[in-house]
Amino acid sequence: MTRIVFDHIRHWLRLTTRGGWSYVLLMPWFVPMISYLLIGEHYLQYWYTFSGATAFILLLSTLAFVTHDWAADAIARRYPELRQTVLRAGLTTVAFIGLSASFLTVYTWLIIRYKPFSSRLTYDTVPAVFGFDLIAILLLVGIYETSYSLSRWQQHQVNKEKLKKENLKGKLQGLKSQVNPHFLFNSLNSLSSLIADEPQRAEQFVDQMARVYRYMLQSNRPAGDEPATDDGDELTTLDAELTFIDSYYHLLKTRHGAGLHLDVQVPEPCRQYRLPPLTLQLLVENAVKHNVILTSRPLYINILITADGHLQVCNNLQKKTPRHELNRVESTQVGLANIRAKYQLLAQTEPVIEPGPDYFKVTLPLLQKNLINA
Repeated sequence: MTRIVFDHIRHWLRLTTRGGWSYVLLMPWFVPMISYLLIGEHYLQYWYTFSGATAFILLLSTLAFVTHDWAADAIARRYPELRQTVLRAGLTTVAFIGLSASFLTVYTWLIIRYKPFSSRLTYDTVPAVFGFDLIAILLLVGIYETSYSLSRWQQHQVNKEKLKKENLKGKLQGLKSQVNPHFLFNSLNSLSSLIADEPQRAEQFVDQMARVYRYMLQSNRPAGDEPATDDGDELTTLDAELTFIDSYYHLLKTRHGAGLHLDVQVPEPCRQYRLPPLTLQLLVENAVKHNVILTSRPLYINILITADGHLQVCNNLQKKTPRHELNRVESTQVGLANIRAKYQLLAQTEPVIEPGPDYFKVTLPLLQKNLINA
């Protein structure tokens, strides 16, 4: 029986670093002291009493500790954020007191009744045992919260670095899509056709093209070249994304004309929420890349806020067929995977992708400004 229990303990120690460290820090001093309170002076008089009682109390304390650890983990999963530390610590303290009181009530009753190891515990000395256990509980909660907060902070730092890498990958992908020969050729071809016949539109086209490249290049600046911000996150405002999309759409509209339509319905208050940079560009680019765009079969792209406050990008599906092989591009899902990865690193609900049959919809959570520091 003892071997089975300690096999479970070894397995548990491998699963939870926080529980393992708490166990190592607590048991070396807790077990001898609680053993002395439960057994009495006889505990220190004979080596066989000392070793036997220590092993026995260690076993009982370990069983109780594992139960406490499970309760702490359940509470931490329910209230995981650093801003919930006070609530989490309070609930953990209440849970620990309740569990410890239950275990100690059973243990002290058994010891008083059966007197193992010649115990001198009486009902008059039980309050001292409970008082000492309360002190141990408060110390244990402190160890748990310190370890948990440190772990969350470290994970936050790791996620920030990962998010920077994911953002860089997304920005480079977006920049690559803008400077590839096809895009440049199409843009310059559109500009060339405007210069002679519509110089004013040509001037507007150049201005919008400059804005697109400016946003892309600014988004791809090395971190050291960026101005310091108060929050230091890797997000951008929805308003900035929509301003960029307006210029990006102008270039696409000049090329495709009546075959392409963009409708943006985003209320002003929602524009200050945040999202990973170039998210909208990737989604609009995917819609244009993988669908037929003709005056007789226009592509409609809608950017809107849903009833539950999420951002949705939707387009009608008219996928390119072998007939359009010249302009057909195989989907690699890289853009969507990049967006998913960013939301995963932000510990947020992942985008919901609905691929048809008539419409392709992507629904994105809008994030608070201080999310990255949560």
